Amino acid sequence: MRMTLNKITKRPFIKNILIMTTGAVAAQLVSFLLQPVITRIYGPEGYGLLGVFMAIVGLLAPISTLTYPIAIVLPSNDNEARGIVHLSLLISTIITIFTGLILIFFNKIIIEMFSLEQIAPFLYLVPIFVLLAGVLQVTEQWLIRKKKFLISAKVKFYHALILNGSKVMIGLYQPVAAVLIIISVFGNGLKAILMIRFSKINFHYKINYKDNVFHDFSKLKKVGLKYNDFPLYRAPQVFLYSISQSLPILILTSFFGPASAGFYSIGKTVLVVPTSLLGKSVSDVFYPRISDAAKNGENITKLIKKAIVGLSVVGCIPFGLVIVFGPQLFGFVFGAEWIVAGEYARWMALGVFFEFINKPCVNSLPVLAAQRFHLIYTALELILRVGLLLLGYYWYSSDVIAVAFYSVSGAILNIILMISTLYLSKRFESVNIKTGKSR
Repeated sequence: MRMTLNKITKRPFIKNILIMTTGAVAAQLVSFLLQPVITRIYGPEGYGLLGVFMAIVGLLAPISTLTYPIAIVLPSNDNEARGIVHLSLLISTIITIFTGLILIFFNKIIIEMFSLEQIAPFLYLVPIFVLLAGVLQVTEQWLIRKKKFLISAKVKFYHALILNGSKVMIGLYQPVAAVLIIISVFGNGLKAILMIRFSKINFHYKINYKDNVFHDFSKLKKVGLKYNDFPLYRAPQVFLYSISQSLPILILTSFFGPASAGFYSIGKTVLVVPTSLLGKSVSDVFYPRISDAAKNGENITKLIKKAIVGLSVVGCIPFGLVIVFGPQLFGFVFGAEWIVAGEYARWMALGVFFEFINKPCVNSLPVLAAQRFHLIYTALELILRVGLLLLGYYWYSSDVIAVAFYSVSGAILNIILMISTLYLSKRFESVNIKTGKSR
C-alpha cells in the first residue's frame, strides 16, 4: 500500500498538484484564521462596498490583456512565448490608459448610471487594478509554462499572510471599507512582485536580434494573429463570464442595499476556498498537462474524466457541509449578523460545486480549439442566469430566492458544459490526433 502511494505521489502530475495544493492550504489557513476577525472589524456594509468595487474591476481585470497570457503555455519554444508576454503587457498598458481616460471624462455619468455614489472616490483606482492584474496574469502563466509550481505555492502563502494581516492591523485603527479596497487594489501587484522576486524572472533575454520574435511590431503582430482566437473568442467569453459573476453583487446592492452585497461577497469568499485549495492548483497543473497530451496524441477524454471524478469526490464534503449547515456555520464563525450570508451560501454552494468540478473542462477548451463554442455558451449562460436573478426580485421580492435561482441555473449549465466538452474531446481525438495536428 505504501509503495503504491509513493509511486503515485512521484508522478509529475500528482506531485505538482500536491505542491500547488500545499501552498494553497497554507494560504487558506491564514485566511481562515483571520477572516472571522476581519468580518467583525468591517461588518456587512464594509464588505458590501468592497464587493461592489471588486465587481466593477472584476469586469475589466480578466480582459486587461485580452486573455493572451493564457496562450503563453502553448508555444513549443520560449522565444514565441516571450513574444506573447510582451504583446500582453503592451495590450494591458493600452487598456489601462483607455480606462483612465474614460474615468476622467465620464466619471459623473458612470456614477449616476450605475448608482456608484458610495464608492465614487475609489473609481480612480480601477486603472491601477487593471494594470496590475495584467502583470499578474503574465507572471502566473509564465511560471505555469516553466512548471515552477513550488514558487507559486510559496507566493500564495506569503501573499495571503501579508494581505490579511494588513487588513487586521490597519483595520484595528481604521475599520473602514477604504482600507479593504486599497489593500485589494495593490494585492495583485504584490503577488506579481513576489513571483518575479522568487523566480528571478527576466523577460528581457539576450537573444540574437535576428531571432528575436518581438524585435519589431510586425513580429509582434504575427504572434498576435497566430493566437487571435484568444482575443476573438476567449476574451469576450471571459468578459461575459465576468459580467455574470459581478452582476449579482451590483443588482443586490441596487435592490437590497450594500449589506446584501456584503452577505453575497462573504459567501463567495468562503465558497472559493475549495477552489483556491485544489481547483486552481489542478487547473494550473492540468492546463499544461492537457496541452502536452494533445500534442503527444494521448487519450485526453480519459484525462478530463479522471480530473472531474477526482474533484467531485474532494468537493462533496466542503460544499455539502455549507448546503446543509450554511446559516449555522456562518453565524458561528463570522458572528450573528452574518447568518443571512449563510442562507445565501447554501444555495451558492450548489452552483459553485459544479463550477469547481468543471474546471478541467474549461481548461481543455483552448486546447480543443473550442473557444468559439465557449463564447456562445457563456453568452447564453449570462442571459439565463441574470434573467432568473431578476425574476427572483421582481416576482418574489426576495434576495434569497433571487440568489437561489441564479445558483441552481449555474449548476445545471455547468453539467451541460461538462457533457459538451467530453463530446468535443472525443471528436478532437478522432480528427486532430490522428492527423498529428498541433499549434
